[in-house]
Amino acid sequence: MSSNIIPIFVVVCLSGAFLTVLFGKKSKWLPDLIGNLCTTALLFLSLYSVKLVAEHGVLVYAAGSWKPPIGITFVLDGLTSFMLVTVNLVAFCVALFSINYMEKFTAKWKFYTLFLLMLGGMNGVLITGDIFNLFVFLEIASVASYALVAFGTERHELEAAFKYALMSTVGSLFILLGIVFLYSCTSTLNMADMGLVLSQADCPNVLILVSVLFLMGFGLKAALVPFHAWLPDAHPSAPAPISAMLSGVLIKSLGVYTLCRIFFNILGVNSQLSMILMALGALSMVVGVFLAIGQWDLKRLLAYHSISQIGYVILGIGLGTPLGIIGGLFHLFNHSIFKSLLFLNSGAVEYTTGTRDLKKMGGLSQRMPVTSATAFGASMSIAGIPPFNGFWSKLIIIIACVQANQYWYGFWAVLASILTLASFTKVMKYAFFGNLRKQWENITEVPAFMKASMIILVLVCLLGGFLFFPGIREQFLLKASGVLLGTKNYTINIIRAVQ
Repeated sequence: MSSNIIPIFVVVCLSGAFLTVLFGKKSKWLPDLIGNLCTTALLFLSLYSVKLVAEHGVLVYAAGSWKPPIGITFVLDGLTSFMLVTVNLVAFCVALFSINYMEKFTAKWKFYTLFLLMLGGMNGVLITGDIFNLFVFLEIASVASYALVAFGTERHELEAAFKYALMSTVGSLFILLGIVFLYSCTSTLNMADMGLVLSQADCPNVLILVSVLFLMGFGLKAALVPFHAWLPDAHPSAPAPISAMLSGVLIKSLGVYTLCRIFFNILGVNSQLSMILMALGALSMVVGVFLAIGQWDLKRLLAYHSISQIGYVILGIGLGTPLGIIGGLFHLFNHSIFKSLLFLNSGAVEYTTGTRDLKKMGGLSQRMPVTSATAFGASMSIAGIPPFNGFWSKLIIIIACVQANQYWYGFWAVLASILTLASFTKVMKYAFFGNLRKQWENITEVPAFMKASMIILVLVCLLGGFLFFPGIREQFLLKASGVLLGTKNYTINIIRAVQ
């Protein structure tokens, strides 16, 4: 009966979107209420899912009582619950922030409808055990995000949304082709069954072709270098809450999670793939931070840093060692928190001053103390300064590189971290410190809900390091990393759970 919770992660989002369309036009506050009730419920369900996995292990829900491989299954394991907590914690804070922030946009009900559809798509990607079903949820989340990037309907927003949709569609085409070739080899769409068939089949050429297609497809979704061209335009163009979702969790659930789930649990990871992942991770880490450091548009600077930080995640996971995978997943969680906070900070600054240009800011901490203090916490986190959460995950990744004798990758990780610190020192100096400019003398701090969401996220940045402490890490991080390390166990666990 515990498995009945799994489809609720999608049902809540779709029901919320439907109710918002139906009744949201008639009331100004109803879309806010529906959106925030849905995200609050999802956050509590996600936390409860961690407890369920700790008590019962892997849970499987067979849709329509059709057992796999015939029917569609939804799976809740350690990696799923880890990602659900990450996505729904950020979604909860973003929905809270949107109550005040989206007042300056018209048609709030359209925003919440698209937001809940995107969240439903992401949750669907995380829980499904069927690869074509995964593609469908991935497309639901992607299409909703295209519309949200263009939400302001200004020329540059429409242009960015078009570019994003075009590049993302190419990525989806690669993924769909990969699924077609994989199905031609296995005659099944159930991911656990695919893993079982592939372990006994002899089709190396198909596997190489599928691996290349998935690397390009999910690499585009995750914005890894050299597949990153769409991200610096798309993420700054969206309203700040959506930028927080896109950089915070969308590229991870549609790109990094899917890449890990398919390669580690279905196709299998060999040394060549591990080397490719580490090389892509290091390239993204270094190129992203070099591109970011010269930016003066605050949101564009943050977008380039997303590329760099995703590089850390892929480097850690690509190492393939227990410590590397733990570090990669830990940094995935931490990056979701501090990058969402940084985009909400940039939204708060733009909400008050109307500009994203760092050269036009200065001394804002005197009028916006909460925004300034939370931005400082997030900046220290992303730069890897103790005791903030980013320090611990970066430290684990660097130690994992040294343990695996990958000294050069450890060096690039340290260098990227130093450059990140330099970049965010510039942000704090030009935006918040120094003398207050005359034109900002009459501005005030942002409204209460925007402040509340930023305070929650900075507290997670400050206390996030405790997730690696004994007693907590076993239930959260180690359960998630165990799914990727026990490659063959995924198939065995799913088959055992449905019998």
